[in-house]
Amino acid sequence: MKFPDPLIKGSLIKRYKRFMADVELPSGEVVTAHCANSGSMLSVNQPGSDVWISPARNPDRKLKFTWELIRVGNAMVGINTSHPNAIVFEAIENGTIRELQGYNSMRREVKYGKNSRIDILLENEDGAKCYVEVKNVTLKREPGADKPAEFPDGVTARGAKHLAELSDMVKDGHRAVMMYLVQRDDSEAFTLARDIDPEYGEAYDRAITAGVEILAYTCQITPDEIVVTRRVDALG
Repeated sequence: MKFPDPLIKGSLIKRYKRFMADVELPSGEVVTAHCANSGSMLSVNQPGSDVWISPARNPDRKLKFTWELIRVGNAMVGINTSHPNAIVFEAIENGTIRELQGYNSMRREVKYGKNSRIDILLENEDGAKCYVEVKNVTLKREPGADKPAEFPDGVTARGAKHLAELSDMVKDGHRAVMMYLVQRDDSEAFTLARDIDPEYGEAYDRAITAGVEILAYTCQITPDEIVVTRRVDALG
C-alpha cells in the first residue's frame, strides 16, 4: 500500500482522548493529528518519538492530518488501524500470502454471522468460502528481533467475538482465518498478550480447537509504503 501523498515527519508530543495526537513539525509548529487507533497503543506512544503524518485530502475536515507511522528504536511501526484490511487485500492479490491463494473472487466488508462484517471474504465458483478477519499488531514489550510482537494491547471483547464468529463459520463447513498483521519491521514472531486480556486468550484457544486457522505476517514499512513481506511464527 503506497501512501497517496508524501508523509510529513514530526515529533510526537502526546496522544490523548484516544483519537488525537499533538505533533511538532520541524518548523516548530504544533499540529493536532487524527489518531486512527482505538487501542492503548502501549509501546508505540512515547513522547519525543519520530512520527509521520499524512495530510487530509478533504479541505473541510476538522483535523488536517492523520498519524500514520512511529519510529520505536530502529523499528518503523504503522499505527493506523484503517489500513490493515487494504494491506492484506493487496498482499493476497499479488500472491504474497500463499495460504490464501486459489480463490475466484475476493470482497471486503461482507455481512456475515450475527450482525457483523467480515474483513475479507474469498470465494470459489463451487461455493467454497474462506472468511478472513484481520487484526493490526503493534505491541512489542521486549526489544530485540528474537522477541515477539503481541496482541491485543488492551481488553477487546470485540476481538473475542470475532474469534467466536469465525468458529461458527467453520462449523458451517467453511474455512476461517484469523490474520494478525504485524505492522512493524522488527519481529520474527507473534504471540498473545494473555496477561492483558485473558478472556481473549481463552477465545483464541477455543477458536483453534474449532478449526480456525491462524496466520501472522510482518511488513516492510517506510514513509512511502507499507508492504507485507513474510509469514512469522504464531506462538499463541
